[in-house]
Amino acid sequence: MDTTELEKTSSKDGEIPKGSPHIIVELIQYEHDAVVSKSIMKRATGSINAMSFDSGEGLNEKISPFDTYAQVIDGDAVIVVDGKASKLQTGEGIIIPAHKSSYIQPNGRFKLLLTVIKSGYED
Repeated sequence: MDTTELEKTSSKDGEIPKGSPHIIVELIQYEHDAVVSKSIMKRATGSINAMSFDSGEGLNEKISPFDTYAQVIDGDAVIVVDGKASKLQTGEGIIIPAHKSSYIQPNGRFKLLLTVIKSGYED
């Protein structure tokens, strides 16, 4: 199923329809001077979002109350967790622990899959 077909079948909230195969890196496109986000799934217990970053774009430092898994799905990115920088390439991921500062440094165009887990963070 190509991206156009998938967009036609997306649910009202923009999520990917259940049971529909897709190619994750094709779900989101680059836009000039922008960070773009597409919700894959959003529940009370967590969410999955695909994001694209144009050259020079990143995410500011933040602290989340939840564990987050970040996986680069196109290009490469520098993700800084609690002051430690990690350069991730396509296919590589990192767990950003709850209550730790993190940010994403611009490093050219890249796409990222972010999975936030809102349960079990009490530990």
